[in-house]
Amino acid sequence: MPARIYQRPKNAMQSGKARTDEWVLEFEQSEARRPDPLMGWTGSGDTQAQVQLSFADVEAAKAYAQKHGITARIHATPPKTLKLQAYADNFR
Repeated sequence: MPARIYQRPKNAMQSGKARTDEWVLEFEQSEARRPDPLMGWTGSGDTQAQVQLSFADVEAAKAYAQKHGITARIHATPPKTLKLQAYADNFR
């Protein structure tokens, strides 16, 4: 059962950076999603895809995956860059 480990991104709807230092282990889907014939909702019988485990650092997530025999890929966090602008730049 493959999984991926990544650092939680900043929420685009708020300016705060809460929970961005957490690392998440998330299982990949093992079967394709299909529409339910009665309700029309998309779903599958794979319950592992609903599991998300949070860890304080990447080493703890790797240790958990190795202990339980989970093959995990680690997605590195891209570096954060700031674009500094002044209000006066809007009128150039």
